[in-house]
Amino acid sequence: MFRRRRSEDVSWDLPNESEDGQGLADDEVYDEPGEAYDEPGEAYDEAAEDEWPAEPPRADGGPWDAGEPFPAQERVDLGSLQVPMGPEHEIQIVMADQLGVWVTIRHGQSELQLQAFAAPRQGSLWDVLRVETAREVREAGGESWERPGPFGTELLARVPIEQGQPASGLQVVRFVGVDGPRWFLRGLFIGPAADGGEPASLLEEIFRDTVVVRGEQPVPPRDILELRLPLEVQQAIEEQQATAAEENRFLTDLNPFERGPEFTETR
Repeated sequence: MFRRRRSEDVSWDLPNESEDGQGLADDEVYDEPGEAYDEPGEAYDEAAEDEWPAEPPRADGGPWDAGEPFPAQERVDLGSLQVPMGPEHEIQIVMADQLGVWVTIRHGQSELQLQAFAAPRQGSLWDVLRVETAREVREAGGESWERPGPFGTELLARVPIEQGQPASGLQVVRFVGVDGPRWFLRGLFIGPAADGGEPASLLEEIFRDTVVVRGEQPVPPRDILELRLPLEVQQAIEEQQATAAEENRFLTDLNPFERGPEFTETR
């Protein structure tokens, strides 16, 4: 099943996101060693990165890049992400200001939030974001620690149930990240799946079988890769809107108790 929902329906936002659903600040300068642009305000030039060596190939098994061979299965096309479909889970795209912000996969009492970012050709964005995420968790009144996981080093955290409200109690969440060819995929496990093991097996499989479509257009590192509704969903929404507009043509907002126009006759 595929649905869409609003960003305010999410209880714990992915770190480094603003209220309008955008990712890390658009004017933030990514100054990791070897970055192709270092001066504040300098325009991003992706071609300048070609002088740096490419990142070593990732371990086999996914997540996958759209330009490499990957196992065939039914996936829903959400633009930058192609997410495996199945009868046991529900896929939602979270919208903010008519833009896709992240994808949520629900299975039982657990969920996985997916977001894809542009990344430089060299270096590990996940190494940087883990540190930043840990700091933000701490500032929010929680705690975190690193541990090895099925996708490499992951960050396990105890965060406020209500963001910014430590008195609301703490819940366990798990952040995972994979660096791909000029992209970075981040996952957030919430609910029983946060602890790993059997409750997380299906969602981890979905994360591993997700395909990232980076595209060829220049995108500054850390910018969110575009998400969009599937074509058939867009068409259905447009048809519903057209039908509603047609029906509204024949509706009048008459109040039988409202005083109508008056006419005065002069003799």
